[in-house]
Amino acid sequence: MAKISAVIITFNEANNIARCIRSLHQVADEIIVVDSFSTDNTAAIAEKEGAKIIYHSFEGYGVQKNFAQRQAANDWILSLDADEELSAQLKQSIQEVKTNLEFNAYKFNILTNYCGKWIHHCGWYPQPKIRLWNRLRGDMSNDRVHEGWHMTDKNAPVGHLKGNLLHYSYATISDHIRKLEQYSEIKAQIEIAKGKKVSIFNLWITPKWVFFVDYIIRRGFLDGYYGYLICRLSAFSSYVKYAKIRQYSEKK
Repeated sequence: MAKISAVIITFNEANNIARCIRSLHQVADEIIVVDSFSTDNTAAIAEKEGAKIIYHSFEGYGVQKNFAQRQAANDWILSLDADEELSAQLKQSIQEVKTNLEFNAYKFNILTNYCGKWIHHCGWYPQPKIRLWNRLRGDMSNDRVHEGWHMTDKNAPVGHLKGNLLHYSYATISDHIRKLEQYSEIKAQIEIAKGKKVSIFNLWITPKWVFFVDYIIRRGFLDGYYGYLICRLSAFSSYVKYAKIRQYSEKK
């Protein structure tokens, strides 16, 4: 049976970390938390729950997760964020696959909880992502926002496990808006570095298209009020990002 090291990166995740770690006890042979010097009691809670704590300054999501997996004793890595937990079905799937690891990487579906409601549309579900992998068979990208693990052999098959990775994203609308500001700034800076330009037409039409795709094509309307809200804020995030790109490009 293969041994799995679970790795989690944290910064001020005292409200989430215990739930995350507890969901790993039945499937992980080792749990490592790489903390960016939290100012709350994240590390103390993680240690109490049985995790090994390592401190490392944050240099970006991809860089931090790369560092975290290098600290693992086992080659099989299970990567979670602090605001995530394994569903009961996903735990069972991982337990079963440990005895017969047919693939070098496995995807999970991500089910997101937004202000207390599980979101099944809006482009937020299922969004399968590789979260269990053999670190000898690929690499973690160092992208500042959309980090991810990629197979060295691009044509190699990837397994897909049953069950959901439960993501407790935003407890309040204010949380969402704060994250929107943070991500739009990072994304705008990345696009500016690539030389991207934004016209007035782009600034006008893109948010409308984003809302149409998420709310109509991706059926965000089926998630009720919060589905509408998510789609509106996704469109607004697009607007803010494009506005920042235009502002910064004019200053160059």
